[in-house]
Amino acid sequence: MTARDAWGSLATVIDPELGIDIVELGLVYGLEVDGDRVAVTMTLTTPGCPLHDVIADGAERALRGAGARAVDIEVVFEPPWSPERIGAGGLRELGAPGA
Repeated sequence: MTARDAWGSLATVIDPELGIDIVELGLVYGLEVDGDRVAVTMTLTTPGCPLHDVIADGAERALRGAGARAVDIEVVFEPPWSPERIGAGGLRELGAPGA
């Protein structure tokens, strides 16, 4: 698996509340690929997010579906997520002015 494959897989994971993928939302802080092993450092929009397991499990399933044999998902809250992390495509999907 390549880093490009892994990023592409993570981009298929949709935040159910916002309807935007976790990469475009800026939830993925880091990604390391070592052969068929993938480590992801990510966050959620809020520490008490009720969809924690849904999103983290979705990321793991997407990576395993793309060929990763070992997946480590670490959810962190430092630095805290903010809307400034949303990419241009996500802003357009949210209907942000000027996006």
